[in-house]
Amino acid sequence: MRSLFAKILVWFILTTVLTGAAFFVTNAFLVSQPRHRQFPMGQLLRVQAREARHAWETGGREALAAALTRLAEGAPVRCFFTDAAGHDLATGQDLSGLVRDLSPDGGRPLMRGESMILGRRSDDGRYWFLIEVPRRRFFGWFLHPAHLWILGVGVFLCYLLARYLTAPLRQLQRAVEAFGQGNLSVRVRSRRRDELGELARNFDNMAERIQNLIAAEKQLLADISHELRSPLARLSLAAELARTGEDRAAAIDRIQREADRLNELVGELLQVSRVEVDPATRRAEPVRVDELLAEIVEDAAMEADVRRVRIRLSAPQPATLTGDRELLRRAVENVLRNAIRHSPVEAEVLVELSVNPARVLIAVQDHGPGVPEGLLDRIFDPFYRVEVDRGRSSGGAGLGLAIARRAVELHHGVIRARNTHPGLRVEMEFLL
Repeated sequence: MRSLFAKILVWFILTTVLTGAAFFVTNAFLVSQPRHRQFPMGQLLRVQAREARHAWETGGREALAAALTRLAEGAPVRCFFTDAAGHDLATGQDLSGLVRDLSPDGGRPLMRGESMILGRRSDDGRYWFLIEVPRRRFFGWFLHPAHLWILGVGVFLCYLLARYLTAPLRQLQRAVEAFGQGNLSVRVRSRRRDELGELARNFDNMAERIQNLIAAEKQLLADISHELRSPLARLSLAAELARTGEDRAAAIDRIQREADRLNELVGELLQVSRVEVDPATRRAEPVRVDELLAEIVEDAAMEADVRRVRIRLSAPQPATLTGDRELLRRAVENVLRNAIRHSPVEAEVLVELSVNPARVLIAVQDHGPGVPEGLLDRIFDPFYRVEVDRGRSSGGAGLGLAIARRAVELHHGVIRARNTHPGLRVEMEFLL
């Protein structure tokens, strides 16, 4: 039986049947025990014993025999009424052995050959009321044809429950099968609120993540191919000029520049890969953000001086974050270098730190041309440039802000950009 639906259905049906059987068996064991006189079956046996006693005491043997026949009518049982010693008052039969085994307080049913004996002693101890049930008809004594409707309803409810439990699993199975065959857009979209619904939503999140990663990987490969093609072509041209041209020193310098550009590009690509590593491999330590910003500003001062740009740091109070110091440094440094490259001469770049009990906010603002409003979100994509020739004129391969975004997100932060007219303000927010 390989079907989970069939297994659950059979399990529920067996559970229902066995529970019913256990209920009947328990009734049989409790029915003759005085301490369970208020139990429905025990109370019924007590009423029957009283009826038999009343017939004996008021009408004698004939009335008792008629009463016992009437009590057994319509059921596969035989009824007996004896005195305290076990003599059948209706037939004179000696049932003392049964009474002896049942005394003093009834107890569990007795097994005699193919029969089961249930007994009830009167409250004053003068009489015994016995019922003999064939073993093979034991369950039939408790069952009624109407019970089959109850059993049918139980089976139907078990079927509905098994279907309810397995339907989302079959839906998830179809989605996983389609996903494995290459349909990355398939989703379960379950509305259930239980564990199966949570499993389906986890699958949807996983599928969404995998689809995005594969799409990003394809785009990354295409962008890398595009980015490497130009410097490699120029490098080949410079090598040819070095072999055939007259100014070999200039050609060698050109080769060196192109090699440096390739080295820088490869280094940035490796940095993108590093920020995607397993979170368990990253360091988590307290980082003084104000001190880190001071170091970054000091390191960037030389590049700013070359471009004749001023950097101003505003960090009026200390702040501490738990995270990877090198990743945080790379994020702020890339945003700052981007601001320096796009700032006009004699302009100022502001690096600002603000802190409150809920978050730490790092902002870098320049006074450059800004970014078109519709492209503000795209500047954090790998290899994206607002200007077509930006990589040639202002430097950079379009990876700096992408690296900054991944570093911020790995610290569960948010990075965003907005125009300040003039200039661009990039904010990195980290929750405490």
